[in-house]
Amino acid sequence: MLTDRERLRQRAAKPRIVALERALSRLTSTLTVMNTGAHPDDEQSGMLAVMRYAMGMRVVVACSTRGEGGQNTLGPERTGALGVMRSREMEEAAKVLDADIAWLGHGPDDPVHDFGFSKSGPDTLARWGRERTIERLVRAYRQFRPDIVIPTFLDVPGQHGHHRAMTEAAETALALAADPQAFPEHAAEGLAPWKVAKYYLPAWSGGGDTYDDEVPPPPATSHVIADGVDPISGMSYDRIGEVSRAFHASQNMGHWHPAKTQWPLHLVDGQAENDIRAGLPSRLADLGDNPSLGVADAAIARAVAAFPNSQEVASALAEAKMALAEAREALAPVEVARHGHRLARKQEEIDAALALAAGLEINARVMPSNVVPDGEAKLIIEYETGNADLLAVSAVVGSGLVAGEAMTEAARAVISIKAKPDAAIRNAFAPDFYSLGANGTLSVKVEAMVAGQKIAFAVDTEETLQIVPPHAVELAPEALIIKTHATGTLQVAVKSDAPLDRISIGAADGLQIRRIPGGVEVEPAPALQPGRYSLNVTLDGAPAYAVTPIAYPHIGRTHFVRPQTLEVLALDLTLPAGRIGYVGGGADRVGMWLRRMGADVTELDATALAGDLSRLDTIVVGIFAFGTRPDLAAATERLHDWVKAGGHLVTLYHRPSDGWNPGSTPPLSLTIGSPSLRWRVTNPDAPVELLAPDHPLLVGPNRISAADFESWDKERGLYFASTWDKAYVPLLGTNDAGEKQLTGSLLSAEIGKGRHTHTSLVLHHQLDKLVPGAFRLLANLVQSA
Repeated sequence: MLTDRERLRQRAAKPRIVALERALSRLTSTLTVMNTGAHPDDEQSGMLAVMRYAMGMRVVVACSTRGEGGQNTLGPERTGALGVMRSREMEEAAKVLDADIAWLGHGPDDPVHDFGFSKSGPDTLARWGRERTIERLVRAYRQFRPDIVIPTFLDVPGQHGHHRAMTEAAETALALAADPQAFPEHAAEGLAPWKVAKYYLPAWSGGGDTYDDEVPPPPATSHVIADGVDPISGMSYDRIGEVSRAFHASQNMGHWHPAKTQWPLHLVDGQAENDIRAGLPSRLADLGDNPSLGVADAAIARAVAAFPNSQEVASALAEAKMALAEAREALAPVEVARHGHRLARKQEEIDAALALAAGLEINARVMPSNVVPDGEAKLIIEYETGNADLLAVSAVVGSGLVAGEAMTEAARAVISIKAKPDAAIRNAFAPDFYSLGANGTLSVKVEAMVAGQKIAFAVDTEETLQIVPPHAVELAPEALIIKTHATGTLQVAVKSDAPLDRISIGAADGLQIRRIPGGVEVEPAPALQPGRYSLNVTLDGAPAYAVTPIAYPHIGRTHFVRPQTLEVLALDLTLPAGRIGYVGGGADRVGMWLRRMGADVTELDATALAGDLSRLDTIVVGIFAFGTRPDLAAATERLHDWVKAGGHLVTLYHRPSDGWNPGSTPPLSLTIGSPSLRWRVTNPDAPVELLAPDHPLLVGPNRISAADFESWDKERGLYFASTWDKAYVPLLGTNDAGEKQLTGSLLSAEIGKGRHTHTSLVLHHQLDKLVPGAFRLLANLVQSA
């Protein structure tokens, strides 16, 4: 078994020399650039890699939402859980770019959240709260004080409404951030007005497979040029950007392609320029008429030139630190107001670089990483001092936590961390993320002497400490589908590490809840009215919580917490007879919902797909499955033969990139429209016309009407078919306001003795939201051919 010191040495075996080079490159510029977007993965990663690693600039990504309304190609996480997951992905992507993150939105319960696709910027800002969104962006400008702001997308028709909203907000916030009369409450937080020096728009089109900018981009006045490759990794800067983007794995991001070497930009109200840094204070000597600033610049240049000689680097940085302190003391108040943040940041960066040059290695972990109110954890700090004289390590705790005294021993310190009894249970939606550390509710402050200089820097724990409920309560199932004409009882298993007799589930008119061993029994009364019933779950009379664990290799472990409820949907529903096979792509729960409805469902793995399919009447293929299931792609011809022999194949929506070949994936030609913005209906209340009301799939076993499209959530559908073989019959027509009707959301064709039905309606999401019409429509779609 490894000792603590041996484990520390193994962790320290990572290339410290690379970290040192990165820390030195930070010191070569005093500028900050902010890239604004609406979702995690909106950042222009390759361009930011150039700005950070070739130009030395501080990079900040301002993101309005957590991406909770998007899709997930990796697993079943949706809404709040997906928001936690994508927040973690954004943090890991930012680490590759050495970037900070300014979050404007704080999860699905915050007004500024990802509510799905939108085609209108004004409508998006109306839903978020226009004043609220702009105030938060002004706050970010004043907090991070960027010299340059660059939205990723243009505010033009054909672009995502969330993107358009953030670009409008980015421009509107410019003048307000500089106005002392705007949002005076910021002064109480120490945030002074700030004037952004340059505002650029992308001089490239945001059109492509997804969007379709109707207006051409503005002319380029400037270019960010990647001159050569990154010297320490040997990678092109665009490739570094793709390494960062690969952490947005839930969105299938990060792919090798011919590396870009330049990014055109349009300087708003400006002239053509050779370098975006032109006219800006990019060096310390540009900050004021003070000889010490020039001395600091020269010392930093020597440190960069001395790399990788750590001793010479440390000596030069110590001189830079002293000169910087002298300069800061000598600056006039007006210069401090304009540039004090640059000097403070540079001092932090020098301290971080000095620690690396000295070989000072600090590792911090908290055990356990989850703590309950009034609970306790241990912060374990291990270190190798190298050529540094370690002075102190201490815990920095956030609201709800208390740190004890450090107990030190050889190369190790242990600090008791106590959660207050009233510590709030929160999800992992941190307000900001900092590349220099001090993130989360618990971090470590390190003080040391290096080359005669006292330094201080922050270290984050390996896993973020989170305050969790004392007991999680799990229901299986957590939602019941009850047919109003059905009789009998349904059982719900209750699992918890708390005694079950302390857990109660509320009642509702028409539902009897009886405690049984291991759970409860639910019996609907004959007079149960159709509708949704949300039954609160309590533990000792207080709200109980459901905890959804989230674990992926690229983001580690986290979770999503919500108050636990038992959801009951009572509806008029008839199921067809027949045996159903379900091929899941890992991104929906349609197979589960079919079973909850009472259908006879078999999950089809690779072995089953390669076996005898004749016993099945209907096969449902989940979203993305042709892209995520190689065994499904290999079985395509067999599925076609099965359809011709009498089977009913139902395919849920796919993107063109999901292995969907229009001429060979479906039994007959069917093309998915591109760009997808033109082939989707984003208004969940958009009118739906039954184009073939007497078609078998709309007649029985449930008669589908306009009422079945009421109370839909987020949108009607996306990735509609654009063209199809004449054998397919379009069953529905729908459109967003002011647009032509689209008829490719639900198509069905008789093929041989069987049938193929393809739908681009977001049925899987409506099922998760317990929308009655989605269950009735799905029941019809799975009837035999």
